[in-house]
Amino acid sequence: MIIDPIADLLTRIRNGYLARLQTVEAPFSRLKEQILRILKKNQYIIDYTVSEDKRSFVITLQDVRKTKYVPSFRRISRPGQRMYIKATEIKKSRNGFGIYILSTPKGVVTGYEAHTLGVGGELLCEVY
Repeated sequence: MIIDPIADLLTRIRNGYLARLQTVEAPFSRLKEQILRILKKNQYIIDYTVSEDKRSFVITLQDVRKTKYVPSFRRISRPGQRMYIKATEIKKSRNGFGIYILSTPKGVVTGYEAHTLGVGGELLCEVY
């Protein structure tokens, strides 16, 4: 049983990069799928596919040997301590070099999109 599935997803991706793996497998959920969509759009992963029975993801990672860059993932809002943020309080992540991922009433979006939409929400994680 996984207590924090989002932290588990981020840890699997981080460990895959550190082990220089091409693909990583993770259990399926719709929230994780939206997080992976954002990571793909911001080029932190190459692609992800959902298995036919919708039980797991296969995540394709960038080749670390070519880029020499391992992205860092930090879980902010945890099950024991939820962190909520207003639209006016959203700042740049790492002076614009990273992104925040928020769960808002408009869906799972980046910090930039949430600020543009004028909505706040739960601050899930930071990727840089």
